[in-house]
Formats: sequence, C-alpha cells, structure tokens
Amino acid sequence: MSPRPTPPPTEVVASDVARALAEDVGAGDVTAALLPDTTDIAYLLCKEDAVVAGRPWFDACHRAVDPGVRIDWRVQDGERVSAGTVLATLAGRTRALVTAERSSLNFMQTLSGTATVTATYVDAVRGTGCTILDTRKTLPGLRLAQKYAVRCGGGQNHRIGLYDAVMLKENHVRAAGSLVVAIRAARAAQPSLPLIVEVETLAQLDDALAEGCERILIDDFDVDMRREAVRRAKAAPYHGRIPLEVSGSVDLTTLRGIAEDGVDFVSIGGLTKHVRAIDLSMKLGPAP
Repeated sequence: MSPRPTPPPTEVVASDVARALAEDVGAGDVTAALLPDTTDIAYLLCKEDAVVAGRPWFDACHRAVDPGVRIDWRVQDGERVSAGTVLATLAGRTRALVTAERSSLNFMQTLSGTATVTATYVDAVRGTGCTILDTRKTLPGLRLAQKYAVRCGGGQNHRIGLYDAVMLKENHVRAAGSLVVAIRAARAAQPSLPLIVEVETLAQLDDALAEGCERILIDDFDVDMRREAVRRAKAAPYHGRIPLEVSGSVDLTTLRGIAEDGVDFVSIGGLTKHVRAIDLSMKLGPAP
C-alpha cells in the first residue's frame, strides 16, 4: 500500500483558505446571521464514486470560522469511496458551519475531482511500469493544492514551477542555435537543477541521449517514432538510463498503447486543467 501523500505546508493551506473566505464572506455573512447562534451537527456527503482529496483545506476553512469546531473524518485523502458515503461529521456553531460550508466544499469538490480523474489515468497504465505526471496547467493560485490532489490519485508531480527544474523546449533550441548548445548552456547556468529536454525529432533524441539529462520529453511523436525512440533510449550505450516522457495528444483511448510501448512517463495537462468537480454536499443534522 502506497504511503499517504504529504499535503503542502500549513501556511500554504491557510493562505488558500484565507483568500477563499475573503472572497465569499467579505465583510460578513448576512445570510448566516439569520440563523440562531447555537450549536449543531452536520455531515459531509459524497454523491458519486470518487477519490477523496482536500481534507486539510476543508478543515482549515471551518476552523478559521470556528476554532472550536469538531470534525470527525471517516475516510482518508487518497481513499476511493462510493456514491452515498458520509465522509465526515461536524459539530460546532450553526452560523459558522453554514458560513464555511461553500468554501470548504469548493476545495473538496475541486481537489477530489483532480484526484479522481488522476486515478482513472493511473488505472489505465497499471502493470506497464509507466507513471502518470501532471503539468503546470493548474488553476491560478491552487498549484500546490492540485499537485497534492494528483498525488492523492496515485500520480506524480512534474516540476512545480519555473524554478525547480530546467526544461528546454523549441524556443530555447531556436535561440541557442541547436539542441546541443542549449543543453550545454543550461548545464552551465543551473548545474544543480534537474534538466528536462523536449525533442521533436529522432536526431534531437540522439543528441539529448549523448549529452545527458534527467528526462527526455518526446513531444507528439507518431507511433513508429515513439517506438524507435524507446528502442534507442534502451539500447547500448544508454541502457534506459534516461527516462522518456510522452506529452501531447494523449487521452484514455490512446494511453494504454503508449504506456505499453515502454515509455517511462506520460504527462497529462487535463488532470488539473479540465476540472469536473465531484458532487458533494454538507447538510445540517445527524448523518444517515
């Protein structure tokens, strides 16, 4: 069993939650003010099959409004649940429960959506040795949250941003004059960072293999080119030391075949870009 993914630092979650509550509550929740300020209970219900993600943000939303709220979770982030599952029960001030409801659900439904679709892609390549990666195509301001949700779904993270890995693409090659010159310049400028090199031809692949890097991205290769790329990368003298990543024009109908060709990674922008929220609700009263 895989270890549970580690969420972002507490201060990152708190910052996300502060922004969400500020845009929703503003100067005060005038609707919740109509309710009696007493104690009550509530429950969080998942209305469809899903992979759960977002507990830290859900908790932080409610505790920001009512530090004394009690939240008892019945599931863990990364756990698969079926429709009708009660995910958690809550006990706290009625007004606070209602005020925090929408923001907390927005985080849970969005992040669970990302985790659920990631799990679908991970299932599709199971047994091939291929790993599913995300991209930087995330919702603005929620990069670390969505990257966490990808891990909850069984995927792994590509670079987090523009600062933690060097990635050479066609514009860099064009500016440098050749891929070889671009690779050498990148190594000289950032020797301590991982280097990912995107190639568009088999000749560029040969150059990247010879120069060395942490990963080679074969972008929009057709089937024959992809298989030849795998053959070259795994053959002597390289022996598969530099993993290959596929990106571009990948969906669930083509994914399994790509993985079975022997590539090491497939990156999917749609994990975080094409978000379909999971149907969740929070209701006052005892759980069914």
